[in-house]
Amino acid sequence: MKNFALIGAAGYIAPRHMKAIKETGNTLVAALDPYDGIGIMDSNFPDAEFFTEFERFDRFVDKWRRSTGKKIDYVSICSPNYLHDSHIRFALKSGADAICEKPLVLNPWNIDQLKIIEQETGQKVYNILQLRLHDSIIALKNRIAKELEANPNKVYDLDLTYLTSRGKWYFISWKGDESKSGGIASNIGVHFFDMLSWIFGPIEENIVHLKQADANAGFMKLKHANVRWFLSVNYNYIPDEIKATGKTTYRSIKVDGEEFEFSEGFTDLHTISYKDILSGGGFGLEEARNSINIVSTIRKLTPLGLQGEYHPFCKKVLG
Repeated sequence: MKNFALIGAAGYIAPRHMKAIKETGNTLVAALDPYDGIGIMDSNFPDAEFFTEFERFDRFVDKWRRSTGKKIDYVSICSPNYLHDSHIRFALKSGADAICEKPLVLNPWNIDQLKIIEQETGQKVYNILQLRLHDSIIALKNRIAKELEANPNKVYDLDLTYLTSRGKWYFISWKGDESKSGGIASNIGVHFFDMLSWIFGPIEENIVHLKQADANAGFMKLKHANVRWFLSVNYNYIPDEIKATGKTTYRSIKVDGEEFEFSEGFTDLHTISYKDILSGGGFGLEEARNSINIVSTIRKLTPLGLQGEYHPFCKKVLG
């Protein structure tokens, strides 16, 4: 049984981490969140220590190791994006490995510094890149690999469309502050960019057509794919036929005009991720680098508007 601590315990994604810790037969020793309305603890780890201040959490982790002779083996990090780097450093320096939500960090140079701390401490950083463990996406990767074996110069045409409705709270919270979340592309797009570059190869060109608080869109050329992408948290841009079903999320990837179906199978991916890490697998700093490079570049680019290879949904916003 491994001992876990969790930072960001009241956040949206934290219950999936608690479930994963529980379902892999491990225990949560301590949790931290400045927000104290955290009844979710009762159905997972009611005996875990809970802190609303980092300083007291830090002190507990240190004292617990000294007084019990045990240590925290893993720190699970579900805090706001801009705090990931600091919380990963805390984990490593506390003698624990870090399991961190995406985006791992906001900028690629943070990865370089974390690599140094990994070497200094002998601990490891793992990033939750759960789409790489999705059965349908693994099947797609295997299919594309076979096709590229037969035709190494093939370049696919892809449309990535992801809309997940968010209310007004989103823009008041840290998620609406680009300096804290990295913006829409980092917050809701980074795992899709990771998945696409994992399947179709490294990025060769990165263009942005649209950059607004509630929507980003652009074009990227990967080694084996031309990708038009559109990401938004605005319900109004969801296709009418999807709205008619009562859904508030729309997820679509088209490969050479053919819809790739991967709408199911997301609920247990965190548990699968934890099993992978605990059995000696997992995705480390270098696996995260490519997608962090992509979103960091997007943040700096000036949008071109309706020029070139733009995603058709751009007309919903700019047209």
